[in-house]
Amino acid sequence: MKSTLVSTLTLVTGAIALSIPSTSTGLSLPFVKPRQSCQNTPTSRQCWGEYSIDTNWYDKAPDTGVTREYWLSVERGSCAPDGYQRTCMTFNGTVPGPAITANWGDNLVIHVTNNIPDNGTSIHWHGMRQVGSVEYDGVPGVTQCPISPGKSLTYKFRATQYGGSWYHSHFTLQYAEGLFGPMNIYGPATANYDEDLGSVFLQDWPHTEAFALWYKARQGGPPVMENGLINGTNTFNCTGSADKKCVGGGKKFEVNFEAGKKYRMSVVNVATDGHFQFSIDGHSLTVISTDLVPIVPYKTDSVLVSIGQRYDVVVEANAKPGNYWLRAGWNSACANNGNAPDITGIVRYDKADKANPTSNSTVIPSKSCGDEPLQSLVPHVPLDVTNIPIISKELLGFKFTDYFRWTINTSSLVLDWKAPTLLKIFNNETIFPTEYNVVAVNWTQRTTKNPEWAVLVIQDQSGLGIAHPIHLHGHDFWVLAQTTGIFDGNPASFNTKNPPRRDTATLPGNGYLALAFQLDNPGAWLVHCHIAWHASEGLSLEFVEDQRDIAVTMHDTNIFMDQCRTWKNYTAVEVYHQDDSGI
Repeated sequence: MKSTLVSTLTLVTGAIALSIPSTSTGLSLPFVKPRQSCQNTPTSRQCWGEYSIDTNWYDKAPDTGVTREYWLSVERGSCAPDGYQRTCMTFNGTVPGPAITANWGDNLVIHVTNNIPDNGTSIHWHGMRQVGSVEYDGVPGVTQCPISPGKSLTYKFRATQYGGSWYHSHFTLQYAEGLFGPMNIYGPATANYDEDLGSVFLQDWPHTEAFALWYKARQGGPPVMENGLINGTNTFNCTGSADKKCVGGGKKFEVNFEAGKKYRMSVVNVATDGHFQFSIDGHSLTVISTDLVPIVPYKTDSVLVSIGQRYDVVVEANAKPGNYWLRAGWNSACANNGNAPDITGIVRYDKADKANPTSNSTVIPSKSCGDEPLQSLVPHVPLDVTNIPIISKELLGFKFTDYFRWTINTSSLVLDWKAPTLLKIFNNETIFPTEYNVVAVNWTQRTTKNPEWAVLVIQDQSGLGIAHPIHLHGHDFWVLAQTTGIFDGNPASFNTKNPPRRDTATLPGNGYLALAFQLDNPGAWLVHCHIAWHASEGLSLEFVEDQRDIAVTMHDTNIFMDQCRTWKNYTAVEVYHQDDSGI
């Protein structure tokens, strides 16, 4: 969807002579130059030079010597992605923003300029572990101070993983306004395909700005949105409408298939509050990756995608040539939407044929607000949880003070943008106690042969029966358990034998989610619900991991400090009032 903005900055990519130092503490991955011994082709997608799909990228990854450089402008302007005129926030004038692409092992340098006159911003690179680059994780109040209006910040990190993901603002509700874009890191795969079509974004879409809807959401009842979009576009029926903003002119997302070819897509749920069951009429999906973790391929007619999750799928164009509906598949059991049946796109075998499809879906609609079955999500590289330490059990509830707040162990997260956790650590200020949860985890062994683990169990005690997509920064986690009922404190029932690995998993309503992650990445890391309303209502906590080594692993300390000084100067006169958690 093109907004009416004129982009002031453009996207540039390529190799430049810019060095990003690697850490020297033994905490980073050992990068070595790849040797081209096995070429990645449509019939050998498992190959990647001297690396392959069998490489454990937690231990090693290529160092390509290539830097990919991008420029992003954060803007606000008029838009009508479905034919209804309103205001959007965009990267470079488009929703979604420009694609950031790189090869596994490349360096990424991304210059972000805030051209919104009355808002700060910060950008999170969803799913990127940020090994040795915690200051570029993009969370205001945790890893950085926000970018002030008219100012820029350059994010720098290495692509140690591969697959489809996304980037988005982590500053209050900005991503719900359209401030997100695709991030695709090319690498090996567990199934062959001919062409990579990139990201397919699924989202809900209101005709009122999210910041206005927040005043309803904060009373505890989520607003019902009028529509949904696929890759930033859809149609909306304006016939007979007296609303002058209903101008018409929306269009369906379209993709062209050539009979006999296999296509890869990265399906991403970027909703504010919505659960999808993605499918394409007449075609099956081969799922090959979830949240940047390659899995043993499995076939299905649809895939359940919760907010923040990504599934890389391969679709074979083996149906009778024609036009077929591509369906976002809104799940009305999880939230309501005013145009739920019509959040669709079109797959065409003939570009010249512009007729709407007449295909029907054979998919049985799911009534679950959960994830794909755990038994389907088998990581290709098997990694077991080698020990279960003392378990941190966090109890989820709610309270109503000045507005509805979610709680974890009776407290809600509210961040101070001008005093992020990393700044407190550098200034030797205490991070305990706080008004919100901060969990400290430390390690004593720094070898991959004897890793240390943290285990987090989140128990829903709210009684509201709402499912919550939980996202962890800085790590993948191993899903040990995901079920309804009460966790009794006994880990004997946990699956520790190559359980699913990902960075976003759903906490079942009135149930619990048990997650394990390795203590291998010093930093201040957020774990939060990815329903935007819930994040704004405080459903988050922080992990401060190995506090003594955080300063050692950070390289751009001066840039980090300058960023906070700039924000402090701006806030001396700024008028924007923080009225939510800040993330």
